[in-house]
Amino acid sequence: CWQVYAEHKVLHIDLAITGCSDSDGLDMYGLDGEEMWYADFNKQEGVVALPPFADPFTYHGAYEQAVGNQGICKGNLAKCIKAYKNPEEKIDPPHSSIYPRDDVDLGVENTLICHVSGFHPAPVRVRWARNNQNLTEGVRLSTPYPNADFTLNQFSSLPFTPEEGDIYGCTVEHKGLAEPLTRIWEPEVIQPSVGPAVFCGVGLTLGLLGVAAGTFFLIKGNQCN
Repeated sequence: CWQVYAEHKVLHIDLAITGCSDSDGLDMYGLDGEEMWYADFNKQEGVVALPPFADPFTYHGAYEQAVGNQGICKGNLAKCIKAYKNPEEKIDPPHSSIYPRDDVDLGVENTLICHVSGFHPAPVRVRWARNNQNLTEGVRLSTPYPNADFTLNQFSSLPFTPEEGDIYGCTVEHKGLAEPLTRIWEPEVIQPSVGPAVFCGVGLTLGLLGVAAGTFFLIKGNQCN
């Protein structure tokens, strides 16, 4: 972790993580709590994780370096397991929340986000469903990112178009959970309020009655004169 100082204040925190196990690996770079790049060892390529509006960047040789880091990591892992007599792994179960990226309008394309936090170790498995039907198309899952207490957080996203009556679910699986953790989200349909219309109708009726009463007394007054 590298920190840049100016007038004794931290401006940016740059993060690089390499992790491994017998069956999996992780290599990523981050800046100020955001994931910038990670190695996809299944597709054998590096992935820029920045959103479309961010300035693009390239890091030549990053994936090849990540592959080399995995060899070093697994060698160190074997030595540490032997030296520390394979200590029991600390397990923290995750928490999750589900929310839309943008304000919700029915029929307008949006993105649902499932935020999984406070867990250790990686990985977590995230499954999406709409009306109890599993969804896979367009689903994205970020790489785990460390919190200050060394637990991890991770984001999964689902592109969707909200419609009235739809119910979406985000289900998280982790070795720290006795059973899968599911959060539910459904679009809120705000019904138009009848209060202003009723108020205006009553006001208009009273106004008309007032005009009628005024006209009546005006005519009566003229007749008396």
